[in-house]
Amino acid sequence: MKSTFVVPDGLEPAQRRSDALAPGDRMPSHNPMCFGCGPDAPNGLHLDARAGEGMAITGEMLVEPHFEGGPGMIHGGILSSAFDEIMGMNVMLMGVTAVTAVLDVDFAKPIQLGSRLRFSTEILGTQRRKIYVRAVAHLIDGDGNSGGDTGEEVGGAHGLFIIVDPSVHFRESRAKSQFASPEFGA
Repeated sequence: MKSTFVVPDGLEPAQRRSDALAPGDRMPSHNPMCFGCGPDAPNGLHLDARAGEGMAITGEMLVEPHFEGGPGMIHGGILSSAFDEIMGMNVMLMGVTAVTAVLDVDFAKPIQLGSRLRFSTEILGTQRRKIYVRAVAHLIDGDGNSGGDTGEEVGGAHGLFIIVDPSVHFRESRAKSQFASPEFGA
C-alpha cells in the first residue's frame, strides 16, 4: 500500500506498561458511549479490540448497513474512524493518554456492507510525546478466517498521536460528558 506518511528515523521503542492487559484480553472502552469503542453507542462501530503481543493489538468489526457511503459500500469516513479508534486504543498498552494529530488512510479496495473486518495495529516507536502507529485491515469470513485466497489488505493507515495530560486536555470538555471514565479529565 502507498502512503505519504513519513515515519522518522531513530524512533525510541515503545514500552508496554507492566500492568497492561495480557495478550488476548479485551481492550476496555474509555467511554461506554464512544462512537468507536463504546458498547452502548447505538450507531457506533462496536470495535472488539484485543491486546496482542508486544506493542500490538487486533480488532474486529461488522460493516453494518448504517455505515453505507457509496451504494452497498462502507463510507470512507467510517473506515477512517475505525482506523483512528483502533490505533488510539493501541497506545493504551503504554499506559498513556494520547490524541490523534495526523491520520493517513489508504483505501485499497471497496468494502461491502455485511463484511467483517480484522484490524492489526502496532506502535512503530516514539519520539518525546509523539507516538507513531500503523494499522492494516483485512476482510474475514464469518468464521473469523481470512477471506479469499490471498489475504489481501483492504485498507491501511498510519497515525501520529500526541501524549497529553488528560486533566488539562479534557478540563473544559469533560463537563459535557456524562459517560467518560474518571481518568479522562478528572
